[in-house]
Formats: sequence, C-alpha cells, structure tokens
Amino acid sequence: MSKLWQKETDSNQLVDQFTVGKDRELDNQMAAFDVLGSLAHTKMLETIDLLSSEDLDVIQKELKAIYREIEAGNFAIEADVEDVHSQIELLLTRRIGEAGKKIHSGRSRNDQVLVDLKLFFRSELQQVVEETNTLFRQLIELSEKHKDVLLPGYTHLQVAMPSSFGLWFGAYAESLTDDLELVRAAWNITNKNPLGSAAGYGSSFPLNRTMTTQLLGFDDLNYNVVYAQMGRGKTERIIAQALSAIAATLGRMAMDQALYLSQNFAFISYPENLTTGSSIMPHKKNPDVWEIMRGRCNRLQALPNDVAMMTTNLPSGYHREMQLLKELLFPAFAELKQCLQMATFMLQHITVKTDILNDPKYTYLFSVEEVNRLVLSGTPFRDAYKQVGMAIEKGDFNPAKEVNHTHEGSIGNLGNEHIVANMDKMLENFGFDKIEQAISELTK
Repeated sequence: MSKLWQKETDSNQLVDQFTVGKDRELDNQMAAFDVLGSLAHTKMLETIDLLSSEDLDVIQKELKAIYREIEAGNFAIEADVEDVHSQIELLLTRRIGEAGKKIHSGRSRNDQVLVDLKLFFRSELQQVVEETNTLFRQLIELSEKHKDVLLPGYTHLQVAMPSSFGLWFGAYAESLTDDLELVRAAWNITNKNPLGSAAGYGSSFPLNRTMTTQLLGFDDLNYNVVYAQMGRGKTERIIAQALSAIAATLGRMAMDQALYLSQNFAFISYPENLTTGSSIMPHKKNPDVWEIMRGRCNRLQALPNDVAMMTTNLPSGYHREMQLLKELLFPAFAELKQCLQMATFMLQHITVKTDILNDPKYTYLFSVEEVNRLVLSGTPFRDAYKQVGMAIEKGDFNPAKEVNHTHEGSIGNLGNEHIVANMDKMLENFGFDKIEQAISELTK
C-alpha cells in the first residue's frame, strides 16, 4: 500500500484494513481541498527557496489539472493507496517526475489533513448557511402571506391564546437566525489556518504561514503549532453543536407539521403526492417527509455527544482515532443539507386553513382578550380575571373573536423586517466572497 509515511517494510494487511477503515471513501470528498492546500504550500516553498521557479511552474500546472479532474468527477483513490494525500502526490510524481516528490517539504501529513479538513468544513458550513437562508426566506414569505390568518396557540398542549400563521412561520425563521449565530462561531474557529504546524511542533524551515493563510482565504492562523493540532476534535465538536442547533429547529418544526396535518387539528394540508397513504386505510395522508425529518434531526442532535465521546480525555498531540471523526461529521453535513432542502420544498406547497377559530372548541382562546377588554374599561385585573372565569364556568362566555395586538413581535406587528435585517447582517459577517476570490486566484 502506498503511504506518505511508509519506509521500506509493508505493514500487516489486517492492520491496514482496520486502521484505514472508511478513510478512502470519505477522503474522496476532500480531494479538491488537498490540491488547494498543495497549491498554496508549494507557492510558499518557492519564496523560501525550497522549490525552484521551474519546479513550481510544473507542479502548479499539474496540480491545477488534477483539480479540474476532481471537479469533473474523474478522480478516485486507488485500492492500494492509503488516502487522498498519498494519491495526489502519487499522481503528481507519475506525471512530472522528481519535482512531485518535493511538495511535502515543510509539512506533515498531520497539518496536511488539518488544512484539508478546515477547507472542507468551511465549504460545507457555507452550503449549510446558504440552505438555511433559503429556508429562512421561504418562512418569512409565508409569514407575511398568512399574517392575518389566526391559529390556536397552545401551552401544555392545551388551548391557550390566539396565535397566527404569521407568528408560527416567523418564529421558525427567527429561530434559524439564532442558529446561525452558532454556525458563525463554528465558522470563526474553522476559518483559521493550521498549515505549517507540521506534526504539531512546527518546522526548522523558515515557513511563511501568513502567506499560505492569505492564499487560502483564511481569516487568520492557528498560531501556536501545538494548539493547531489540538484543534482537531475541538473544531469538529463546535461544528457539531452548530449543526445540532439547526437540527433542533427543524425537528421541532417537523413535529408541528405532523401534528397540524392530523385530522384532529387539520390546520394545514399538502398535495397528495407529498404525503403517503396506507395499505389498509384509504383515507390516510401521512406526513412521512416530516416524520423522517424529525427522526434525522433527532439523530443529528446526538452528534455533539458522539464527537465528545471520541475526543474526551485525550492528551495534546495527534491520535489516530481523530480519523473516525470524519465518519461522524461528513454524513451529518449531507443529512442536514438534505433536511433543509426538503423543508423548503415542502413549505413551497403548504396550504393553510383560514377559518380554524370558527370551531366552538376554540372559544376559550379569547379569555385573555376579554379580561384585557374589561381592564381597559376600568375593571381591576383581578376582578376582570374572576369575572371571565365565572362566565366560563357557567357556560356564559361569548367573547368577540377579535385580537388587537400591536406591540413588537405580536400578531399585529410581526417585526419580520427586523428579523430579516438581523439575518442579512449575519450573512454579511461570513465573508464568503473573500474566500471564493482567493480560491479563484489560486486555481486560475
């Protein structure tokens, strides 16, 4: 097996199979980022005289060719090659000869993996942010469209006070803005450059780490080389928290959707081709999409614990089980993005019921409105409360089914414009344009 760390003797085949595990399969997702790291690293090596300009030209040209092959889907890790890093260096050496063997100067597989992961996570987080923003806009659109349609509000699953579809959709939109606060924190920690930390103790070569930071579009370095290595596991832990926050919002919304679609509520409906039937009951329209989403999001909320258990009580330095974190994080990104996409798709086809509160069972929703009406007419609150309570007990409660909520964030004043402004400000803080420009410059 071809390995970057291999000397002369081969390791045992059983050991290879056990330690490599799913790494080849997962590493394919990092291939483009491995090339980006090498493009930046070799440019830096030329400035400190560890590569000639002639060698650099040949290396850069071939690395960019490999990058284009990866982007086109024409890349695979060979069966006898351990990982993506070995595969790309092997391809390079086959194609350009001795110059390909020079690209590893001044780095270890440790910091090579670290920078690949940081670049991969950064790309995945950007996609999560973009999908979250798409769902957010859909929720805001629905909130505005149905802002005047009343809906029962519940506490303890008991009929409580009037709500509205404007409030319901808008609540999940604002929840997503807070979730992105956590994603932003994960982004800040991810978007720091570990390249040049080598095996976690630096290098005797005069590496220019600031240069590679700028070339790769990172905001800053992981300065301390020991901490750069300690960041593996910590970065994944913080990302897991961010992903689980979005999953919690989605999971709660999925539960509402399943509940509101049931016949006992019947607040919303979907086209038949977006629900499923029963093999025995012809009337059924099951919310399978939302139920699967609820289950997946519950599983994603376990992710921080899975990552914590993998990394708890490890001393500083690199440890091989860090490799297993890819098996947790890589599928999690894919699953969360799919849930976000499906939520947006389903909401594009939702129909809301407009006369829900005409049902007599929702009469008591207006008890607080009646108490407040009496207070506004001069009755002390405690007396008004008792008066309405007695009317309810006697069956004499016949309120005017109207609401007049005007304060910020209420039925008559949703505050969606402020929620959108907060989201827009959040998105600006990520700086995706800067990264896209840096990658474009590196690969042109």
